[in-house]
Amino acid sequence: MVLLVGSSGGHLAQLLALKPWYEGRRRRWVTFDTPDAVSLLAGEEVVPAHHPTTRNVRNLLRNALLARRELRRGDVAAVITTGAGVAVPFVVLARLRGIPTVYIEVYDRIDTATLTARLCRPFLSAMLVQWEEQRRQYPEATVVGNLL
Repeated sequence: MVLLVGSSGGHLAQLLALKPWYEGRRRRWVTFDTPDAVSLLAGEEVVPAHHPTTRNVRNLLRNALLARRELRRGDVAAVITTGAGVAVPFVVLARLRGIPTVYIEVYDRIDTATLTARLCRPFLSAMLVQWEEQRRQYPEATVVGNLL
């Protein structure tokens, strides 16, 4: 089972663009319980994450507990994320459990690395970027092309 983790809005939209890849796989989503996410993920298995995540230590801890619970279920084969803050505890704890972790940098950050990518980077199995120019920040990354 693949765990797809991302904030609602643009991060979720970019994960949804992976549909040709994930539609034949067992999956579970972790995102915020917002109207757009609820609508876009109707019929999918969704675990609601706590938000806001920016500079909110309480929700970071709550999401870390959520990540621990989800990863302990034992059915997670990989964690795939586009960020943002909700991704950090899932990536860190997955990697510590030996679960592969893949981060896809968002398409609109070409000249600078996102904070979430910088925090997750030491724990990643693979770093994917959407533009060749993003490899200036992530020389080890694989360019997968624009998702949107």
